Amino acid sequence: MYQHRKPDGETMALPVGKVVCVGRNYLDHIQELNNDVPEEPLLFMKPATALCDVREPLAIPAGLGECHNELEVAVLISKRLTRADATQAASAIGGVGLALDLTLRDVQQRLKDKGQPWERAKAFDNACPVSPMIALDDIARLADLSFTLHINGELRQQGNTRMMMRDTLSLLCAISEVFTLEPGDIVLTGTPKGVGPLHSGDTLTLTMPPWLQIETRVE
Repeated sequence: MYQHRKPDGETMALPVGKVVCVGRNYLDHIQELNNDVPEEPLLFMKPATALCDVREPLAIPAGLGECHNELEVAVLISKRLTRADATQAASAIGGVGLALDLTLRDVQQRLKDKGQPWERAKAFDNACPVSPMIALDDIARLADLSFTLHINGELRQQGNTRMMMRDTLSLLCAISEVFTLEPGDIVLTGTPKGVGPLHSGDTLTLTMPPWLQIETRVE
């Protein structure tokens, strides 16, 4: 069963809550999929049952078409946020890590074509593998976090939070205007270009220098 953890493996004293995801927050990814630029943050959610430890083998649903990688910076919430300002949002960050927003792309496209919600493509069990959470020594570093995803030794995604259309604190404030963020919730802040299909046997390396370097594989 998933639990929030520190890099040393220690369990964090926070419950496991919902995952709030931000879509289309990197312009290169918007262009990659030929999507429209949203006028306000595009939000969707994954339930707690979507969470799993990214260090464990990744399970991809069978028979539902392509399952794509979407590497994102993940923010763990430690305090209740309702209509928060930037100072309150900063004080509520309990950790930062990496997550994969696994996406059944063929399913998502069918749903989009019908004007239907994305949950069938985004919220299935184990659809959100998450890394351990690091405690930033300076919250300003949120604005300059680099991260990469290599698959089978080849660079698939490379991003930096400087590239985000809306920065992390702005996102937390905007989300908290719509609904309350609770301790133990996780916010995914968007993915850069380089999404693509995963296959059984693939080896993945996720990095956020200098804190995280994680190797995992697809079952």
